[in-house]
Amino acid sequence: MPTIALDTILSAEIQTPGRYLGNERGAFHKPWADCTVRWVLTYPELYEVGASNLGHIILYNILNTQPRQLCDRAYLPGTDFAERLRTTQTPLFAVESRRGLRDFDLIGFSLAYELGATNVLEMLDLSQIPLFAAERGAGDPLIFAGGPTATSNPEPYWAFFDFFVLGDGEEVLPEIGLVLEEGKQAGLSREELLLDLAQVPGVYVPQFYQSTVPPRPLARVPERVLRRVAPPLPRFSIGLVPLVQTVHDRLAIEVRRGCTRGCRFCQPGMLTRPARDVDPAEVVQTIESGLQQTGYSEFSLLSLSCSDYLSLNTVGATLQNDLAGQGISLSLPSQRVDRFSPELAQIIGGTRRTGLTFAPEAGTQRLRDVINKGLTNEELLRGVKTAYQEGWDAVKLYFMIGLPTETDEDVLGIAETVAWLQQECREPGRRKLECTLTISNFTPKPHTPFQWHTVSNSEFERKHALLKRAFRGLRGVKVNYTDYRLSALEDVAGRAGREFAGVVLRAWQLGAGLAGFADLDRAWASWNQALAEHGLTADVTGPALDAPLPWDFIDTGIAKDWLQRDYEQALAAQVVPDCSFDSCSHCGICGEDFGSNIVLAPAPMPPVNRDKPLPTQVVQRLRVRFGKLGELRFLGHLDLVRLWERGLRRAGLPIAFTEGFHPLPRVTMASALALGMTSSGEWVDFELSQVVEPESFRAQLAAQVPLPLYEVMELPVRADSCAKLLDRASYTLTLVAEVDLDWEKLVADLLADPDLSVQRLHKKTQKIRTLPARAWLLALALVEGAPSRAIITYSALCRNDGTVVRPSDIATWFSTLAQTDVTPQAIHRDELGLA
Repeated sequence: MPTIALDTILSAEIQTPGRYLGNERGAFHKPWADCTVRWVLTYPELYEVGASNLGHIILYNILNTQPRQLCDRAYLPGTDFAERLRTTQTPLFAVESRRGLRDFDLIGFSLAYELGATNVLEMLDLSQIPLFAAERGAGDPLIFAGGPTATSNPEPYWAFFDFFVLGDGEEVLPEIGLVLEEGKQAGLSREELLLDLAQVPGVYVPQFYQSTVPPRPLARVPERVLRRVAPPLPRFSIGLVPLVQTVHDRLAIEVRRGCTRGCRFCQPGMLTRPARDVDPAEVVQTIESGLQQTGYSEFSLLSLSCSDYLSLNTVGATLQNDLAGQGISLSLPSQRVDRFSPELAQIIGGTRRTGLTFAPEAGTQRLRDVINKGLTNEELLRGVKTAYQEGWDAVKLYFMIGLPTETDEDVLGIAETVAWLQQECREPGRRKLECTLTISNFTPKPHTPFQWHTVSNSEFERKHALLKRAFRGLRGVKVNYTDYRLSALEDVAGRAGREFAGVVLRAWQLGAGLAGFADLDRAWASWNQALAEHGLTADVTGPALDAPLPWDFIDTGIAKDWLQRDYEQALAAQVVPDCSFDSCSHCGICGEDFGSNIVLAPAPMPPVNRDKPLPTQVVQRLRVRFGKLGELRFLGHLDLVRLWERGLRRAGLPIAFTEGFHPLPRVTMASALALGMTSSGEWVDFELSQVVEPESFRAQLAAQVPLPLYEVMELPVRADSCAKLLDRASYTLTLVAEVDLDWEKLVADLLADPDLSVQRLHKKTQKIRTLPARAWLLALALVEGAPSRAIITYSALCRNDGTVVRPSDIATWFSTLAQTDVTPQAIHRDELGLA
């Protein structure tokens, strides 16, 4: 299949068109013909979510280091672009090669949550690939899934995938690639290839197992499928720098994989054991190298329990010293409140102080013991009070309701705990602590001690009402409640068996995909109808302790009888210690297949150097004329701002910063260019803290940004900015009409019209105003005319006070004169004139 001509299907009317461009900095471009095995890793969410997922980035980088293999990427398109693909009969394509997904050998989906499978079906349908594994033939790629949901319980999705990868993918995916390469060379059939893949530890091929609970082998395949375990590989975290803003728009490095805290509700904590620390020197080196390569101004240290990484303070302090004066910030995910210290408080945020999130989970000490949270009231207060004393006026807190043995007293304990924390966190001259709460509904997960628990949707509703009454009298508290309907759907999907595949298909057919979850009522109705048609409901009764479970065939390393004993201990509110720092809990994980905990002793913490401030003094001003051409017209103004900032950092150019609470690089563009327009006449000012030879500046920056830099000039430091001097603009427009027109007469009539006006929205009153604009139009000429198409050039005033003639105004004037719709097909800004 030929590559997709993106220009023929993408336009500025599509929401965030930049998400479909691909070819970001850090992307691979391996020759198609030189590779034997061709992968696509897909994340069944919008680009902004998928492209910032750390696991997605790591596996993409690893696969592209394999000889004779290439890996491309694909994401779920927005509903408008999905409709465009269907209308034009264009298959969903990979972002680097722009080849339809059917051209590849393997398509791997990351299943991050239970309800994401409908997005998988949407992507397969858009790719023109059969939805069911049984319907695919020799000409179709192998479709597989990995990720947390696949590892937890693949059975509800068995019908759609040729195989599943269980556990960490860093080592098993290259093994799969070698099996496929050898199989292609040997001319194996699709079934023979799958049988070979089923012999790879960590690979589950459903067609070779009976539809029993749990599934039993039908062929020469393992009775139990091993969950794969791999060490963290931070160097593969460096790579993609998206052109548009993503959900996690920063450099992220994993410092610890696995968690042994033993929180009984936490599936990741059970499915990622043992704990494996990364050497702190490797973390520091990777972060510093990654920031230089990417140009990010923020980095994050990731782990299920980042606070349990004993060298966290050391790493943070070292990086704070090494990166001082560069405007780099550190962010951390939700932290253990009992490990939050003044030393850590001094490190978090750097230039820009980030928010703090703690997760007490339950409102009473008894219930925290039931869930094995390992957190006392005293530790909770100490951690929150430390944050308040170190300057945080607000914190975020996560709680759950619906936990085993929970009473109304436990639920009301959430409000009482928050009120207590606010009362204790008071200082003269300061406002009291503000708290933003998220109240989640507990959902039992496979492979946890609570997998046998039953939750009640009606009880969730009642407890929400109970909490809302309890919080009415508390000021400085904002509470967000997770919709119980989402929790109910996740529960029924997460603990289902093979019978659920039909529900997934029907829910997708009814619209329970991306568009459905933009409207939760629609999604709930779609899923409920699909469940009802299959004789199911969203109310799930937990299984008996001795009942076989659909996921029992997965060898996670944790013995099922240990989970049963731990569940019984939970009901008795007995606490189990963290085996990383205390005695062994005998869960069964440690051994040859899974390894054992690797907990590194904390490295010495260096003193923090706070004497190197951000450079704010401006010693040089440079003005650059640049262009925005080709597909970059689909990047918005803020995307362009980030592109400049990251290019400056990668080039190591001495940009000066603004002063204040949120310092920003001193970069000023003359005018925002509307989405979809190209230009060869834009201006941008850079204010520098050190003198740089202008041509050297241009050359260094040009090597780091995908924009043409035409000229650079040095100006007095106190010269007016290009935005302040902006006076006029010149454009070339390609206009099209629905009927044949006399363009020469239209141009003459327009120039002769003294009453040209424009309509503008008044920002304060939000009313439309009509303004005379003939004096604003300086020149207009016909360059080329055809019956229904013309190329027009015009020059007009263009000032940042609103005195501007836009291309849309020109089209409107022609439409009025011609009494038919005239629309711009292409818009190019030739020049921005400065006073």
